[in-house]
Amino acid sequence: MTEQTRLTLTPEPLTTTAFAPYGTVIETRDRDFFMINNGSTQRFHRLAEVMLGKPDDRGIISIFRAQGVTMPLRVKLLERHPFGSQAFIPLKQNPFLIIVAEPGEVPEPANIRAFITDGSQGINYHPGVWHHPVLSCVPEDDFLVVDREGEGNNCDEYFFAEDTEIVLENSP
Repeated sequence: MTEQTRLTLTPEPLTTTAFAPYGTVIETRDRDFFMINNGSTQRFHRLAEVMLGKPDDRGIISIFRAQGVTMPLRVKLLERHPFGSQAFIPLKQNPFLIIVAEPGEVPEPANIRAFITDGSQGINYHPGVWHHPVLSCVPEDDFLVVDREGEGNNCDEYFFAEDTEIVLENSP
């Protein structure tokens, strides 16, 4: 008889330091910029890098339209992209939820963390970082997504065993 694993996640505010093991926070707060377009535009340059794993890979831009989730949420799976980074930038300035685990053969439940953005932040997952598919806090939301297109399967999914219960609580 196996012992049940039970983990409750409470989202913490997204910060650059806390998210560093998983990727980059894309935001303008406290970031350097320079002026362009004859002085009418601030350019916050290179806030994140598009990482591509193979020579023929291409960086692509898509829009994901996500449906809201019912809370509390039972986390049944995490996914990873071994050949490239994946960025999510909210287009409607709504906060969204993030669930992550560090790279490894499989995600370790004890090392899973949850974050919530402030609506002005995006994120860029590093290659191989385990994460939950996009989690909208509103009934419907749009995200600009920058990721990899190329040969090979770039999405591994890991489904937790039925006796592993991971629950994301309502955000504070």
